[in-house]
Amino acid sequence: MAAAGATKLHALVACALLLLAVGCQASPYWPLEVSFYHDKCPQAEAVVKGVMMYAIAQNPGNGAAMIRMLFHDCFVEGCDASIFLDPTPFSPTPEKLSPPNDPTVRGFELIDAIKEAVEAACPGVVSCADILAFAARDASCILSKGKISFDMPSGRRDGTFSNASEPLKFMVPPTSNLSALVKSFVVKGLDAEDLVILSGAHTIGRSHCSSFVSDRLQAPSDINAGLAWFLRSQCPADATPGGNDPVVMQDVVTPNELDSQFYKNVLAHKVLFTSDAALLASEDTARMVEANANIPGWWEGKFAKAMVKLASVEVKTGYEGQVRKNCRAINHY
Repeated sequence: MAAAGATKLHALVACALLLLAVGCQASPYWPLEVSFYHDKCPQAEAVVKGVMMYAIAQNPGNGAAMIRMLFHDCFVEGCDASIFLDPTPFSPTPEKLSPPNDPTVRGFELIDAIKEAVEAACPGVVSCADILAFAARDASCILSKGKISFDMPSGRRDGTFSNASEPLKFMVPPTSNLSALVKSFVVKGLDAEDLVILSGAHTIGRSHCSSFVSDRLQAPSDINAGLAWFLRSQCPADATPGGNDPVVMQDVVTPNELDSQFYKNVLAHKVLFTSDAALLASEDTARMVEANANIPGWWEGKFAKAMVKLASVEVKTGYEGQVRKNCRAINHY
């Protein structure tokens, strides 16, 4: 009995010492928090914003790329920057080479530039996952002309696993119906309203013709006749990824502004994707579309909250993952 008591005491002492060593954290995880880098790298968020302001001034599409990249990263392995990892001999087919990402997801060089600037300020402190979350937040603010402004909690860690098979499990194609879209969101802890709200990001950026030609232009659809005529003039009937595949603006009304115009386009049947048109397929989602289209400021507030929710999907924190020195490669100690 005495030996058992001593063993238990030693275990308690060891546990107490461990808690002291990690700042009294009783768990290997901790929640994301606003101003996570306040003490460790107080200039981190300002550095990200500065690079994003310059990048968007050069090309508004850079902002759209960051918002889209956040979605594509968070839906696979959680928001852990796994989408940035380059091929290696040990991992020749990472996420970025998967069909949902290659060749349409872009902005990797911009992430490199932001990471370089942040590393110059605070080496080895800020994760690539947090850099992407900050960049998407800043893009939302800049492209909405300040109408979408919100705090982005941070404290994410970078993942060490990336495989091209994973996006195929979670990223449904733009040809999907409403049921498939909602299911893909529910799996990630999001709901139908999050789907409708985040789809509003399709008011900015461009799309490759191959993403919509076959089901929207070459098959019966509800697409507006005038828009269909214009798109046929821009897109070859045989558009294929990696081949003859031009790009067109997703919203020709306000192509460089993050606003609620997307919902007006949905109601007018002037959207590119089946997945966009599908938002009118149920009474509930159709009501959401109408509210976003017609109530000033309604969508902007909801989009800010949905972005924070998206950026919290399956995050790695605490002792999970690592803080990569190079966003394209895992650290080898």
